Amino acid sequence: MSTTTPSAELVRADVADLLGVQPGELDADADLLDLGLDSMRIMSLVERWRAAGATGLEFADLAEDPRLARWTELVAGAGA
Repeated sequence: MSTTTPSAELVRADVADLLGVQPGELDADADLLDLGLDSMRIMSLVERWRAAGATGLEFADLAEDPRLARWTELVAGAGA
């Protein structure tokens, strides 16, 4: 059985969509909370990425290190 996980491009696109910016405008090391993400939006991302195949992903994982680079690592590894 193969499991797919959201791609790095999808993670970037989803975050950019919630922030109202273009994906290319996001700095991978910027603090996404400083850019305007709040806990409700983070929870919506967790649910979206779980639905796309990321398993074991938790809100606390994202809140602990709110950088796009870290989130991409977590989401890409969540289906493994």
